[in-house]
Amino acid sequence: MAVSYNKLWKLLIDKKMKKADLRRAAKIAPNTMTKLSRDEEVSVAVLERICGVLDANIGDIMDFVPDEEASN
Repeated sequence: MAVSYNKLWKLLIDKKMKKADLRRAAKIAPNTMTKLSRDEEVSVAVLERICGVLDANIGDIMDFVPDEEASN
């Protein structure tokens, strides 16, 4: 199972925030932002801080997507 943070990027656009603004507000390390951009796993603590800054639930910022291999 993979993750997708497309909802996060759309939410940032809706809130007129840049990735750098989110990084500073949620105190996220630059390498963690890179992981988010690459749809890689990050800690729940980071996701919790993002949700707090954006006043959102975890389902508002990410999705689990089935692996392509599993669907074949």
